Amino acid sequence: MASQAKHHILSVLVENKFGVLTRVAGLFARRGFNIVSLAVSPTEDERFSRMTIVVDADETPLEQVTKQLNKLIPVIKIVELTPDQAVERELMLVTVKASAEARSQITELASIFEAKIEDVGYEALTILAAGTPAKLDAMTDLLAPFGLVELQRTGRIALPVLARRAARLRAVKNRGA
Repeated sequence: MASQAKHHILSVLVENKFGVLTRVAGLFARRGFNIVSLAVSPTEDERFSRMTIVVDADETPLEQVTKQLNKLIPVIKIVELTPDQAVERELMLVTVKASAEARSQITELASIFEAKIEDVGYEALTILAAGTPAKLDAMTDLLAPFGLVELQRTGRIALPVLARRAARLRAVKNRGA
C-alpha cells in the first residue's frame, strides 16, 4: 500500500545570513516538494533565524531532504514537530464587505474569534486574527457569505510543547525566630 503525503512541520534553526532561505527553499524545490507554508524570523539570539516549513511529503523522501538539510553549513538544528508536540499559530488579515446592516454581525463574529477590527472603511472592515490554522479556516468560512475582499495569512509558526512534570513541593518547617 502506497504511503500518503501529509503535512509535516519542520522547525529549522539556521544562521541568520544572506542566502540561507534561498538555499533551504531550493533544496525543497529541486525535489518537487510543495511548501504549504514558510515563515522565517530572527530568534532570541540575533545570530540565528528559525524557519517553520510546512511541507506535503511522504515520510521517506522527507527523511532524505532532512538529511541533506543537515549537511548545509548554515543549518544548526532541524526538528519535525507533530501537531500533538507543537504549539502552532498563524496570523490573518482579512478585509470583508460590511454594509451598515452587516457591521454588527461581523464585529460580533470577530469578537467570538478573539479577533480585532484593524481598519474601518465605508463599505468594508479589515480584521486581524491569530490562532491555529483550523480556527482561521473556520473564521474565514463564516466571513465568506459577507464577501471577502482580500485575505492574507502569514503561514504557520510553531515551537515544541513544553515538558510538563508535576513539581514536588517540599514542606519546610517553620522554625521559630
